[in-house]
Amino acid sequence: MAKKEATPNMVEQFAEFKELKNIDKTTMISVLEESFRNVLAKMFGTDENLDVILNPDKGDCEIYQNLTVVPDGEVQNPNLEISLTDARADDDPDAEVGEEHTKEIFFDKFGRRAILNLRQTLQSKILDLQHEAIFEKFKDLEGELVSGEVYQTWSRETLLLDDEKNELLLPKSESIPGDFFRKGETVRAVIANVDNKNNNPKITVSRTNEQFMRRLFELEVPEIHDGLINIRAVARIPGERAKIAVESYDDRIDPVGACVGVKGSRIHGIVRELRNENIDVINYTANPSLFIQRALSPAKVSSIRLDEEEKKAEVFLRPEEVSLAIGKNGLNIKLASMLTGYTIDVYRDTEDSYEEDIYLDDFKDEIDEWVIEALKNVGFVTAKSVLNAPRDMIIEKADLEEETVDGILAILRAEFED
Repeated sequence: MAKKEATPNMVEQFAEFKELKNIDKTTMISVLEESFRNVLAKMFGTDENLDVILNPDKGDCEIYQNLTVVPDGEVQNPNLEISLTDARADDDPDAEVGEEHTKEIFFDKFGRRAILNLRQTLQSKILDLQHEAIFEKFKDLEGELVSGEVYQTWSRETLLLDDEKNELLLPKSESIPGDFFRKGETVRAVIANVDNKNNNPKITVSRTNEQFMRRLFELEVPEIHDGLINIRAVARIPGERAKIAVESYDDRIDPVGACVGVKGSRIHGIVRELRNENIDVINYTANPSLFIQRALSPAKVSSIRLDEEEKKAEVFLRPEEVSLAIGKNGLNIKLASMLTGYTIDVYRDTEDSYEEDIYLDDFKDEIDEWVIEALKNVGFVTAKSVLNAPRDMIIEKADLEEETVDGILAILRAEFED
């Protein structure tokens, strides 16, 4: 009986083990029963006539074998049959031929090899369960922010360990240029990909993914976390520069101001985390022309010609604005294209048109401000951009009355006739 008590101890040991590995008790008991059955099937040739009863509350284990009672001397398979005499001797004095006799099996009688076999089977199944649990957990967390401690750094990747000692791989290609990690340092990244090849989960994290910037803004800007401000688009050239388009669902909240913070208090922490990556925060708009204008900031756009089917934009600027639109090493125009989804071509306005053209804002004394804003919202920034556009297109795009448009055209023509 002493050996029988060792089996419950084994159950308790594995119950403690599952606490560490986040395996629920029901699953643990199911694995334990399956492991017992696998070992018993090898020993008896089948487990179909075996009952394995596990009590997770008490931690005990009982095994019963159901045998058919046959006349004495006619037992052909002792794993399936029992003689009448043996059945009556085994606490069943009323046993009769043809009936089923239940016999209790004590696992300790099977020897050390059977117990070792059980342990190995259990260890293998628990390891599989552990890997499966890790895969499912992190698969659901793809795109989410995680922190890990640097365990080892190689030339092509860095190994991080999270709080539960799960391995996170940060490849060099997913690191920001300028990233340099020391052992023991805490690193933040987003889960980029989770693979499960041969039941061996591989968790890849990234610091260059645009989701990384999104999650950092969610941390630093409560309005984004609370859903009052929405990040509509992100474009990044890691370690160099980034543009992020935001919009507010509350008219009282300035989305750009909320993201930047007082004296840049909110955005400074993000910039430091991204190795001094310059970040432009702009107001999102559903109007593609205005969105492109804002994306090309700080350059001031004179006019835009859109091909919405081909997703192409021809942008005209004054000569001194062209270099601002393109940016250092072409970063500004590249990021603007990534942010808006349009292929942007920049053209220099001719010198003559530059000297003669006038910004619409200069007509505020003669044209209502809301009318000027309506024109700017559809891409008309200068007087000549309005005069060169068809009258019907201005009426349709800016949603203005015919009389209003005719009045605007008259004012602008008069300016150039003088």
